[in-house]
Amino acid sequence: MVCAITVLIGYWNKARCAGGAVDGSGRSLIFDQIKDSNVCYSDIQYLWLGRGIDEHVFPYISGGITPDGQLTGGAVEYPVLSGLFMWIGGIGSHTDADFLLHSALLLAPFALLTAYLLARMAGWAALLWAAGPPLVLYAFHNWELPVVFTTVAAFYVVTMLTRYSLRDRGIAAAVFLAIGFCFKLYPGIFVLPLLLHVLVGEFPLRRSRFDVRGAVLVAATAIGTVVAINLPFALAGYDGWRASITFQQLRQADITTNSIWYWGLRPLFGSTQQDENAFQQWVTAASPLLVVAAFLVACWLGLRRWQLSGVYPWIGVSGAMLCGFLLFHKVHSPQYTLWLIPFLVLLRVRWSLVAAYLVADACIGIGVFRYFHALGSGHSAEFEQHVVQVGVWGRAALLVVFFFLFATARPRPLGRFGAAGAEGLALGPVSADRHIAPPARTAA
Repeated sequence: MVCAITVLIGYWNKARCAGGAVDGSGRSLIFDQIKDSNVCYSDIQYLWLGRGIDEHVFPYISGGITPDGQLTGGAVEYPVLSGLFMWIGGIGSHTDADFLLHSALLLAPFALLTAYLLARMAGWAALLWAAGPPLVLYAFHNWELPVVFTTVAAFYVVTMLTRYSLRDRGIAAAVFLAIGFCFKLYPGIFVLPLLLHVLVGEFPLRRSRFDVRGAVLVAATAIGTVVAINLPFALAGYDGWRASITFQQLRQADITTNSIWYWGLRPLFGSTQQDENAFQQWVTAASPLLVVAAFLVACWLGLRRWQLSGVYPWIGVSGAMLCGFLLFHKVHSPQYTLWLIPFLVLLRVRWSLVAAYLVADACIGIGVFRYFHALGSGHSAEFEQHVVQVGVWGRAALLVVFFFLFATARPRPLGRFGAAGAEGLALGPVSADRHIAPPARTAA
């Protein structure tokens, strides 16, 4: 119920930019006038034009990308399931306001389902998702809610459905993560800690036995699911399907990306076009290397924890990997905060750190649009720039802290919502991670 109210507020926040008089393309005239000053901009409303949605073009089958990175035809910059949701939201829409409403109706159930699953796993801590500012700011900023749900569903399957074997739960979770990969890619990185968790097992007293077959099945299931979802689009229109990948490869670290690269590294280069090209080439090379390095360090920290406790903290390692990605990737859109919130709910992190992150996030989620407004209106943007920088560096510092905290953090204790649904909890991985003694198997 709380989440439903928050989602309604989130829709009202974005709908302030929609409606009223429209131009010939169905674009609300008020959109360009107040989207930055009133902080009601959304990618959903913006992409009503330029991706074939207003013309109801089925995505990926036609179109492509130009050498300078402009998408054409039915190509969109997101993986296939996000593009499919965009097309479904456009059915019956004649204006950007219609498209925003239909998309909100399509996305809102995933916010509610996510709140339900988080409450089952972490009790009242789920209010951070259900009533937190990020859901107001970003619920309908982009198509993030389905991918967050698939990630949380994977965590739920492994953590709560302990009547089934770990291998079966791992395979089911791999399906959810693969579906999430086809929405926004990032859940795919969680397959690695998941298969490590299945490999080493969940009972501390069984460390001598490794489930290699289970780990292989987890990886094969994830890969097979991704191929099954993407293959029809690739066969029907390879150029349009490939354009989404090329678009992300060509995207640059500029003022719109809110990354440490633009605000930290760019000032070290000159102001000429040659300097700009050198900066982009440096980022293109350094960013993926640091992201991969962060992934490996996170998995190593998880293995260290497993050696000490006998339980591999795959959710914590997944959260650490996400922190590394958010920190070093050349693009850090404001709505990515929704990706991080479930980890702050499920893992024991000090609430003071959570509050600090929400403040830093608000400096980005609100400040960056006020900054764009100040730049566009010709007024001094010095104050707004400082707010954005506080957000960028505050968020970056906390991501470093969360990286190490997540990798070794214990889960939050089950609240009243989850107590009745955790069948077999005393024998599952959660109990071991919560320092509840496993059943005695030997006199020792």
